[in-house]
Amino acid sequence: MPGAGMSERTLVTGGAGFVGRHLVAKLRAQGERVRSFDLAKPAHEDDMQGSITDMDAVVGAMEGVSTVFHLAGDAQLWSRDNAHFDRVNRYGTKCIVEGALNADIRRFVHCSSLTTLVGKSTPIGVSTADEDIVLIGNEMLGAYPHSKRIAEKEVEDGVKQGLDAVIAIPTEPLGAGDDSLTPPTQMILDFANGRTPAYIDCMLNFVPVESLADGLIAARERGRRGNRYILGGENIPMQKLFAMIEQATGRPAPKMKMPYWAALAAGIVDTKLVAALTGKPPKAPLTGVRLAGRQVSFSSEKAARELGWRAGPAEPALKEMLDWAKGKGLLKAV
Repeated sequence: MPGAGMSERTLVTGGAGFVGRHLVAKLRAQGERVRSFDLAKPAHEDDMQGSITDMDAVVGAMEGVSTVFHLAGDAQLWSRDNAHFDRVNRYGTKCIVEGALNADIRRFVHCSSLTTLVGKSTPIGVSTADEDIVLIGNEMLGAYPHSKRIAEKEVEDGVKQGLDAVIAIPTEPLGAGDDSLTPPTQMILDFANGRTPAYIDCMLNFVPVESLADGLIAARERGRRGNRYILGGENIPMQKLFAMIEQATGRPAPKMKMPYWAALAAGIVDTKLVAALTGKPPKAPLTGVRLAGRQVSFSSEKAARELGWRAGPAEPALKEMLDWAKGKGLLKAV
């Protein structure tokens, strides 16, 4: 599938976000005219400021556009109002899909989440996941995963109406420049700064943000209409992540391992009681605890086979992230 022509534009919703900035930079570097559509103030003459839930703004953003990368959304695991996730992630996607259908967009790439592949039926402990896992709404482990799964269904409905769309499912993006401190970055910073004295066994999968941007472009170029593609990297046990952080920073890792049931109880108290009363984000969001207890390894073999894409190694991306955090004053002195 060819990319945008020189006289046409590529639209990136959420283009000012962590992944979006890397994607926009890559697209512009290969000569494409790119319009970032984001709540943030425009950083480039082609950018537009606006909300994906504002249909008038969406219609304006679609003018002169041939392909769309839909990245905008709220990627946190907790909100004071769970309806916020539905409005931004599900309804926002509905608006973008409708706008794309009305604008006769040639190609559409939707950026989903690995949390759509892990549900209540996923066993506690070790398991694997690929794109064949399709969960229904009440299977999801929280408001954020639910909103992202329903957003996928909005895209699937668009495909039935003629939209040439593919769904990319990134694992945990890792690298420099995560100004909003999404959950994976915040987790690593908490470990590196000694703010997390205990941990639970889990399996983590990181995709370098530069590789992820390449994977999204590959999904546009070679993805099959209506298909989902996991864009992931290495499956990394928690102990290996600790070793990588220690190697990069010289900071000791947490020593206390917490049983899942104890972490779950703490997550319930922190999320449903403390955060609800104070309005401050929980240190251990219940959704995050539930996801971590299911030690899922993700396979990106379909992306390798059909898109010709594989992620780069996680360790250099971790070092880039930690160097960036140090420069921002986000890492305490050893």
